[in-house]
Amino acid sequence: MRVLFIDTVHEHLASHLTRMDFECVDGSALTRDEILGQITAYEGVVIRSRIKLDKELLDAAQNLRFIARAGAGMENIDVEHAKMLGIKCFNAPEGNRDAVAEHALGMLLTLFNHINTADIEVRNGLWKREANRGVELLGRTVGIIGYGNTGNAFAKRLSGFGVLTYAYDKFKKGFADHLVVETNLESVFQEAEVVSLHVPLTEETHHMVNDEFLSKFNYPIYLINTSRGQVVDTEALVRALESGKVLGACLDVLEFEKFNFEQIENQEIPASLQYLIDSPKVILTPHIAGWTQESNAKISHVLAEKIQSEFSAVQ
Repeated sequence: MRVLFIDTVHEHLASHLTRMDFECVDGSALTRDEILGQITAYEGVVIRSRIKLDKELLDAAQNLRFIARAGAGMENIDVEHAKMLGIKCFNAPEGNRDAVAEHALGMLLTLFNHINTADIEVRNGLWKREANRGVELLGRTVGIIGYGNTGNAFAKRLSGFGVLTYAYDKFKKGFADHLVVETNLESVFQEAEVVSLHVPLTEETHHMVNDEFLSKFNYPIYLINTSRGQVVDTEALVRALESGKVLGACLDVLEFEKFNFEQIENQEIPASLQYLIDSPKVILTPHIAGWTQESNAKISHVLAEKIQSEFSAVQ
């Protein structure tokens, strides 16, 4: 097979495929039009988020047998059309789940203990102890929405903090264990004090967190989003922060990211984003929750194993 690497990934994947007698071609500098003109020559494609594999590209890929997405989300691939064409789609949520879970916990502890604010103050000669009195996780109820790879990994990290963890997943049943209480969304609304989002971006989850959603919580909440930015309606979040319905937010992803996640969509910062930037009640990071040295390698290992399992006869 010939495999086109549209994005750069850890070298392990190409090395592994080469040992399977696959021919790996670097296409990371190709434009969309260039890829469109030559994709028919390949049986495999490796991609992160640089371009969208839409119907036009997939129809042009007449010999394509698989797509390997170096990450968890698949929204930049027309998966349904790929399946219709008989193209196997792989992703690697197992590769970055631990990184995402650690990052989510780190953001939450940073917010609870005013670490960012206190650090800046100390560096500027200010020593404010009472103003930076924090709050603890111990004894709180955490709601996890979406209990796949990252949701489960986050629950594992929480298990040593003395919290009660509720988990809701629309598509899974029977997963309750020593880590979580399996529940419905209504119970999350009634009991949660911290809410962490671990859902894919779909038509259903776009702006899932809106005014109506936030109004249903019985207690003021802290919100964590390490999934996709467009799951949260930013203007609704700002209103909830202003009213006190949301006490604080940890956001690794933003509604205003470009589809390749590399920068903000517009040069002019929207007013709602500026509010988040200015607020000490918000922790922001640039879509790096799953972006560690270890996850980079693990993602390629996971994809290599899945491709080999599917096409082992090619060895």
